[in-house]
Amino acid sequence: MEHKLIAVASDHAGYPLKQHIIGYLEEMGYRYKDFGCNGERSDYPVYAERAAKAVASGECCCGLLFCGTGIGISIAANKIKGIRCACCSDAYSAEFSRLHNDVNMLALGSRVVGTGLAVKLVELFLTTEFEGGRHKDRVDLIMELDAGKEI
Repeated sequence: MEHKLIAVASDHAGYPLKQHIIGYLEEMGYRYKDFGCNGERSDYPVYAERAAKAVASGECCCGLLFCGTGIGISIAANKIKGIRCACCSDAYSAEFSRLHNDVNMLALGSRVVGTGLAVKLVELFLTTEFEGGRHKDRVDLIMELDAGKEI
């Protein structure tokens, strides 16, 4: 992905990992917008919604989300129309979520992945391009479901 604006958000459990990844983004020259939280005890759906709406509207090109497992915040983000968020804890899933599913948000669990692996997963997410082809047809079907249509 180009060095466009990246949405980042977390709850309190994901905050330390979010801060580590922000350091990586800055080091690599990526631009980002932090939608919170700021370390205080918080509810992940609030911050998932803020970041996901920024991605869905086009304000941000993609998003990175963090909570304890990555699962809750990814579920919340996927409730926003136009969002395809994958919760990943291994390199293969992070890479193929972009190659085959054209995900626009990545969720990571701070209690699941360490900082070194998190950097690798973010790097894969940000540098892997969507393959298109037969996968585009499948993503189009997902987006029809997203629009409330039957397929």
